[in-house]
Amino acid sequence: MIKGKDLEELKVPKVAEIRAKLYEALGKSYAAGKKDSELKPLVGKLAVSANPTEVLEQVDIPEEVRENFKVVAEELEKFRSGRIVYSERKEKAPWKLWGTEKVEARALEQMDEAVSLPISVGGALMPDAHQGYGLPIGGVLATKNAVIPYAVGVDIACRMRISILDIPYEEFEKDRRKFGATLLDETRFGVGVTFEPGKRTHKVMEDPLWRKSGVVKENFKRAASQLGTSGHGNHFVEFGKLMVENDVDEPTLKIKAGIYTALLSHSGSRGLGLHVANHFSELAQQLHPELPENLKRLAWLELDSQEGKDYWEAMELCGKYAEANHELIHESVIGALGCGVLGFVENHHNFAWKEMYDGEELIVHRKGATPAGKGKLGVVPGSMGSPGFIVRGKGNAKSFNSCSHGAGRVMSRAAAFRTLKHADMKKILKEQGISLIGGTLDESPEVYKDINKVIDGQRDLVDVLAKFEPKLVRMAAEGNQWSNKKKKKKPENKGDEDVCM
Repeated sequence: MIKGKDLEELKVPKVAEIRAKLYEALGKSYAAGKKDSELKPLVGKLAVSANPTEVLEQVDIPEEVRENFKVVAEELEKFRSGRIVYSERKEKAPWKLWGTEKVEARALEQMDEAVSLPISVGGALMPDAHQGYGLPIGGVLATKNAVIPYAVGVDIACRMRISILDIPYEEFEKDRRKFGATLLDETRFGVGVTFEPGKRTHKVMEDPLWRKSGVVKENFKRAASQLGTSGHGNHFVEFGKLMVENDVDEPTLKIKAGIYTALLSHSGSRGLGLHVANHFSELAQQLHPELPENLKRLAWLELDSQEGKDYWEAMELCGKYAEANHELIHESVIGALGCGVLGFVENHHNFAWKEMYDGEELIVHRKGATPAGKGKLGVVPGSMGSPGFIVRGKGNAKSFNSCSHGAGRVMSRAAAFRTLKHADMKKILKEQGISLIGGTLDESPEVYKDINKVIDGQRDLVDVLAKFEPKLVRMAAEGNQWSNKKKKKKPENKGDEDVCM
């Protein structure tokens, strides 16, 4: 008999009404003496068809079986009613590449696949691009009235924040030990880490959306416990030297030329974002069974559908939550030091926005890309051993007002663990006067592109306002890179996306 596991393989949507009608139809057919060998092919065809009623009329089956499955076909049709169905485009939407050095062939292929969707209007690939899941890291995709969960990514609202402190840089250099102790006391890194109950609180947890049913409500306790913490992989909190060559007089940042001590952080929405992404991506794939295998991770949700509205709400909550995490990290570290803040810059780089282009509202997905609208300030980091930059967007519509979100990898995590040595990483950092707390080989400076070349490759997208050199870096330690349990295997991570559980 066909069971739950079979329904998964046959790609039957996980919808109670559909499955109830299906089991009823199967029961009647079994009672009439029909076998799985006859019924499985039928169920499979109906499950993945954009027009199940039409398919049911055309297949060669006994009339009694056809009659049994009519209500199943109707439920499936109702489920997909009004949705845009994938079909191969005669002409793909246009996209443009910034920077060609060391961009993986697979990243280019993934961008080509993304603009082949019927919902796609255009795209761009930033100079830090490399392979991801669905949309490549460094990918920008504009769509019409649809959002793609995996074009936002698994770490929804992964973001940057830099605070410029009123501590003279010389004071930082004289007493690095104090600053290192503060990072150890006031930050937490890795899978499942938390602070003591009640030590980190924020008004974001009072948002009424948490009380709605579904994946957000299910992750409320997890999110509350992970407030103010950071993930593994490339997430960090660090002190460094900020060099401002000319006075900055922007609406959101006013600071004189000079050298400053700054605090920079990089992390996202932790386990909440991961669960929201996976839940809605799976739902999107159920809604679009017609997608070929190579496009499944690009399954979309129409924004005027309930599923699309639910994802958008959940994504925006993840954004508020990630912003709250950075706010808590900076408040805690800066409060412990007893210093003030001269100014700060922050931005998401894994998110989707509603933006206007040529008078039309588009959904702009930036997966590892920084918003760079005209006058918009952002932060583009390098690595633990290379500089980052405060940039100002030029509003280049060809890039959908975007720039890179970092340097971009040239070596996979697996290759880094296999080929690099801790001694070499320590030597590189020591030569540059950089102290590291935690950190893993897969984040060694050697695994990243030259950030200066990446910045040079997008001079038509941004202006550089300041340069940040990391000097004291805190990251997840080797033991908590993937799990607190030694025997637990690392999840497959072919696209080198950071899963911030």
